[in-house]
Amino acid sequence: MAGMLAGTIFDRPPHCERCDLPEEQCECPPPASEKPSRLPPAMQTARLSIEKRKRGKTVTLIQGLAAADNDLQELLKKLKSHCGAGGCLQDETMEIQGNQLERLKPELKKIGFRVKG
Repeated sequence: MAGMLAGTIFDRPPHCERCDLPEEQCECPPPASEKPSRLPPAMQTARLSIEKRKRGKTVTLIQGLAAADNDLQELLKKLKSHCGAGGCLQDETMEIQGNQLERLKPELKKIGFRVKG
């Protein structure tokens, strides 16, 4: 009994795009990873500072970490959870509400970053 895809390009098993052999027989090297290489935390320096906003609000700023070398959203989420505070990411600057220097320094060092500030 002929299947619905009989006679079409979908009727045959998948083939390698480079050597056109069936994928089970293909000996081509796997393609290079598409993800950019990232710097390890030990080679990066996080710069901490306090900034006073309008109406007396205080925020802790974390700067100096490049978005290309880090998953800043995930790091910010982890740090906000550790501090029990809110925050946001603006460009490559992470902001955490309140004066959180004493909580952030050991946490960033534990992750492996060098810390200044």
